[in-house]
Amino acid sequence: MKIALMDSGIGLLAAAAAVHRLRPDADIVLSSAPDTMPWGPRTPEEVTERALACARAAAAHGPDALIVACNTASVHALDAIRAELEPALPVIGTVPAIKPAAADGGPFAIWATPATTGSPYQRGLIHDFASGVDVTEVPCPGLADAVERADTDAIEIAVKAAAAATPRTVRGLVLGCTHYELVADRIRAAVEDPAGPPVELYGSAEAVAAQALRRIGAAPAPDAEPSGRLTVLLSGRETEPVAAALAYAEGRSLLSVGAARP
Repeated sequence: MKIALMDSGIGLLAAAAAVHRLRPDADIVLSSAPDTMPWGPRTPEEVTERALACARAAAAHGPDALIVACNTASVHALDAIRAELEPALPVIGTVPAIKPAAADGGPFAIWATPATTGSPYQRGLIHDFASGVDVTEVPCPGLADAVERADTDAIEIAVKAAAAATPRTVRGLVLGCTHYELVADRIRAAVEDPAGPPVELYGSAEAVAAQALRRIGAAPAPDAEPSGRLTVLLSGRETEPVAAALAYAEGRSLLSVGAARP
């Protein structure tokens, strides 16, 4: 079994680690294009062009499923990727976890890139799944880029700025960019009042990993022998993982099982 994931950069690590937890025997292909980042400020046409290039590079390695582990790419390019690769290759998009956050009653906030915040796509999800719930949309300029660089100081600055724009009354926080899941603990610490109730964080990694397995008819087998191999593609070139990936537990977990490098 082989599962491919694509993103502009290392935001795909959270979903890749989730895939590995569910099926440690699965081969994993990571396809990204950090030299074209950031995707958020680009036009939909530019995002689609770059996302298709990443998807094609991943598809060339013969995976059983492809996860578009990027909210921006899922908003702008998912239809184009599916039109080109399906039905031969199942393609799973990433949707912000607004539905489960709303089901828990709120109030909640959605942290996302400036391009996604307030977009018709995100507003549509709020309308469909969170009508009548108190929702605050919070743009997080610079946070995804800081996570991509593993720049601790820049991450702290961006997280503090977003936390300051987040009402202290929220009981839930949707991580509307896959990069944010890599710094979930720092985000929780910034928005949670030590004297108040806990704030629930809602990511998408576990859900998309489970959906990928369902699409190919595979059951979770977390106790399987960790025999999966790792292939890393940067702009289509097979290479070593970028150094920043090792700054995060999710990145280190993918290398800790003897995953093969090129």
